[in-house]
Amino acid sequence: MDRMSSSHAAASRPDAGDRARRPGGRSARVQSAVYAAVGQLVGAGRRDTMTIPEVAELAEVNPTSIYRRWGSIEALLGEVAVAALTQGEPLPDTSDLGADLAEWSRIIAADIGRPKRRAYLRAMVFARDDVVEECPCWEIRREQAEQMVDRAAQRGEATPSVRQILDHVIAPLYHHAVFGLGLDDTYAATLAADVMRMTESRGTSR
Repeated sequence: MDRMSSSHAAASRPDAGDRARRPGGRSARVQSAVYAAVGQLVGAGRRDTMTIPEVAELAEVNPTSIYRRWGSIEALLGEVAVAALTQGEPLPDTSDLGADLAEWSRIIAADIGRPKRRAYLRAMVFARDDVVEECPCWEIRREQAEQMVDRAAQRGEATPSVRQILDHVIAPLYHHAVFGLGLDDTYAATLAADVMRMTESRGTSR
C-alpha cells in the first residue's frame, strides 16, 4: 500500500486534525514551514525517500519539533496530503441538496484551481506509482458527500448516490485541476446540476 495512504489513520485522528486546522503563533509558523518543505520535496520527486531531518533542514526547524508533533515521516506525509488536497471548508447547508452540491463544487474548484495547488496535485500524481486501496483526500470528500446526502435524505429529498457524486463531480474537478483544463464556477455548478439530473431521471435515492 502507498505509504501516504497507510498513514491516513494517524493523520486523521481528531486530535491531530484539530492541531492541523487550528495552530497558532509559533506552532502555526512551524507547521507552515514544514508543510512548505514537504511540498518542495514532493515536487522534486522525493516523496518516497525524504526523511524528517531533510524536511527539518529545508524548513529551518529543529528535527525534534517534527518528531514530537508528527512522530514519523509517514504521519507527516499523510497530514500534508490531506491539508493540501482538502481544506476542511464548512459544508454548505442550504436545505437543498442541489444548491449544496453546486456551492460545494465551486468551493473545491476555487481551491484546487489555484496555480500552486495545481502544481502540488501534479507532483502528488507523479509521485504515485502504484494503485492504492484508499486516498485520504478522496475519503474525506466521500465523507463530506455522505453528510450532504444523509441530510437531504432526512429532508425527504431524492438523492444521487455518494458514488455518483464522487464520479461525476469530484473526479472531474480534480482531473481538470491536474491537467490544467478550465476550472471555474460555471463548470463546477454544471457538474452539480448534471448529477442532480441523474437523480431526477432515475427517481431513486441512495
